[in-house]
Amino acid sequence: MDDTLDRLGQTIKNALGASITGYAVAHGELTVSAKAADVIKVTTFLRDDPACQFINIIDVTAVDWPSREQRFDVVYHFLSPRLNQRVRLKVATDETTPVPSLIDVFRGADWFERETYDLYGVLFTGHPDMRRILTDYGFEGHPLRKDFPLTGFVEVRYDDEQKRVVYDKVTLAQEFRSFDFLSPWEGTNYVLPGDEKAKPEGKGS
Repeated sequence: MDDTLDRLGQTIKNALGASITGYAVAHGELTVSAKAADVIKVTTFLRDDPACQFINIIDVTAVDWPSREQRFDVVYHFLSPRLNQRVRLKVATDETTPVPSLIDVFRGADWFERETYDLYGVLFTGHPDMRRILTDYGFEGHPLRKDFPLTGFVEVRYDDEQKRVVYDKVTLAQEFRSFDFLSPWEGTNYVLPGDEKAKPEGKGS
């Protein structure tokens, strides 16, 4: 299987040249890396070439690497039912540089790209309806970014007096406390009650 995927990766690399920045086979899966500006050219080849025939788009998502200059990997998954193969395509971008939309190549990319924009903030040019799809109206930030706070910025609740849903800024239920992270399982630098009675290891009764 790995040899077949390696040959497929080499075929894609040879056909598309500089548009492909590399490929790898790991865990029985082929991952192809490409330039973001050439993503339409690459996906059209994956769809139409007889050696590929990846006619089904399975998913579009992203991975956030905050320490990188191009912090996002936009990740596409495709399926070739005829060849019984899958391929993963990755392109890198930053917070402000948009990626060309695949909607003219794969109509099914519509909601996938909207979800990637909503949750990560990745922009897609050429998309006819680039709106949020999962979060609420006026939502602040992109919740799957690594720097998004776990508590969020606002909370939604139903106000019985106003008889409507209201938005409040998030408030912590308790004051900040300093925790002792040296648990008995990780090792402590003090003697726990009762440990002073323990016998040294290797000594009998």
